[in-house]
Formats: sequence, C-alpha cells, structure tokens
Amino acid sequence: MTTSGFSAFALEPFPEVRPGDDLSGAISDVLTRTRTDLRDGDIVVVASKVVSIAEKRHVDLAAVTPSPEAQELAARTGKPAAIVQLILDHSTEHFLATERGPVIARHRLGYQLTSAGIDRAGTGGAWLLPEDPDASARALRDALTRATGARIAVVIADSDGRADRRGATVISIGAAGIAPLRVTEHDGKRQEETLTDLIAAAAGIILGQRGRGAPVAVLRGLAYEPSDKGVTSMLHHRP
Repeated sequence: MTTSGFSAFALEPFPEVRPGDDLSGAISDVLTRTRTDLRDGDIVVVASKVVSIAEKRHVDLAAVTPSPEAQELAARTGKPAAIVQLILDHSTEHFLATERGPVIARHRLGYQLTSAGIDRAGTGGAWLLPEDPDASARALRDALTRATGARIAVVIADSDGRADRRGATVISIGAAGIAPLRVTEHDGKRQEETLTDLIAAAAGIILGQRGRGAPVAVLRGLAYEPSDKGVTSMLHHRP
C-alpha cells in the first residue's frame, strides 16, 4: 500500500478539556461546529495530554514523597524531586542523556520516553500517561465511528525528546484501526517502518503549537492496513 500525497488539518477552535470530559463528544462537537465531515480512511491524531486530562490522570505533587534516589537525581538534573520520584515510580530503568539530563526512562508500559512521559501541570501537579493508550485509542475510534459513521483510525501522539539531540519530536503511544508497522520492499530490501510514529510526527507539525489549543488533527489520503494490534505490538519491551 503506497501513499503519494496526503493532507492534514487541525480541528479548531477546540474547547479546553477538563478532567472527566467526554473527549469523543468534544471532537464530535467541533466537527459539527466547523461543518467538517470525517471520511472513510481518515486518521484522527489526538495529543496524549488531553487524553490524560479526560481520564483524570492528574497527580498532586504535594502527595509525592521523594526517595533519597529521587533527591540525588533531582540535584543532578535540576528537576523537582517530586517529578523525579514519579519518573522512578512509573519506569523500570532510566539513564541521563547528558550529565545533567534529560532523564530517559523506560515506562512500565514499555515505551522509552523522556521523563517517562510525565508532563508538568503548573507548579503543583503532573499528568501521567493514559493508563492504556491503545485501549484509549480504541474507545475514541469506536465512539467517533458511532457518531460519524466513518471508518477511521485513531492515533494517540506524545511529544518526546531523543537522547542524542536537543529538542522534541512526536511519537505514537496508542493506535486503533491502523497497523502500527508498515513493510516496504525495494530492490530486494525489506524494511519495517513505524507508520504510526510517522503519522504522529506529521500531525505534530500542527498539533499543540505554543499559543494554539489544537490537540486534535486529521490526516487524510494515507494508505494503511486496518488493524487493532496497537502500538504495544511493536514494542521490544511489552508490559
């Protein structure tokens, strides 16, 4: 299955998502308000942070007691000790990309992420990753399909740094309705590509830019194999 071109657009303006909100309902409302129709084959890419907010994945830092290990790592990196403790609590191993960080950690779900995917929420809180990003993607896909009648896929995207360079990119942490790996062959060479990561990165160009509340994007015209294997299926270290 090949793609020679595709389009991408953000769903905006998008309302502020609050803990416990119906995220699929919010997406459907924006589609209605902007007179946007989802089409068969569309891929809806959703920023992981709004999934975490809707799923109430907030942690009060005042309730976190840093261990001596967390305090030592906080001193080396300059991160708040409570945040470091959350990184340790939600990961199986970690290392520092440089002498002073960032902290690269293998999340208990199997993802290798900067700070184990922990996202600051102001000065007193933090957002954890969705408990099961693939399940969250399936729930969103099913709800949006019921609401729109379109056969779509959903990818949950998370911004993340790389240990070998400055800055952040965007990767997939959950998917539904799309096979996460794509196999390409040319001149006798066979290559597996992380298709949902490519999709997340493409959407990341317009998702969540500072000053723009755009947590949802639609990619249209991409060829892909329908599947509910999820991102977990391509991880080396599965939970």
